[in-house]
Amino acid sequence: MRYKTMAITAAVLTISDKGSKGQRVDEGGPAVCSMLAAIGVEILVTEIIPDDKELIKTRLIAICERVDLVITTGGTGLSPRDVTPDATLEVLDKEIPGIGEAMRAEGLKMTSRSMLSRAAAGIRGSTLIVNLPGSVKAVRENLSVILDVLAHAIEKIKGEESDCGR
Repeated sequence: MRYKTMAITAAVLTISDKGSKGQRVDEGGPAVCSMLAAIGVEILVTEIIPDDKELIKTRLIAICERVDLVITTGGTGLSPRDVTPDATLEVLDKEIPGIGEAMRAEGLKMTSRSMLSRAAAGIRGSTLIVNLPGSVKAVRENLSVILDVLAHAIEKIKGEESDCGR
């Protein structure tokens, strides 16, 4: 489904120590780009940065000035270097817990490890930020859960005032 009501711009930020050093090929970021492009979203920014909380915050703040949607991949787990949700929560104006809850709930149908994801989502200014896990399989599974609500969420964030009922 392509979104015809508005043009959506996006950034894909991959959080990976190994990926940022060229020690691992990033498959999650390209998967996000492909899925978003398939529904008509224009990708303006793609980056790979290390698992550094302050750097993640700095990049999120800067990128939110340029796009409607930021999707992060990686750093949502339990290891000491997994700080993406922590950084994200610190830059949000409003959290949207239902996005993470929906992704975890659907993920539980495939693996009990889904409950270990700390992925966060919310709004900074007029930009929607969503954290996804780092593995390409989890990226595809999680993004497919929320893909059909992204345009509606962005319309509402930008002030569209029609009723939400279907």
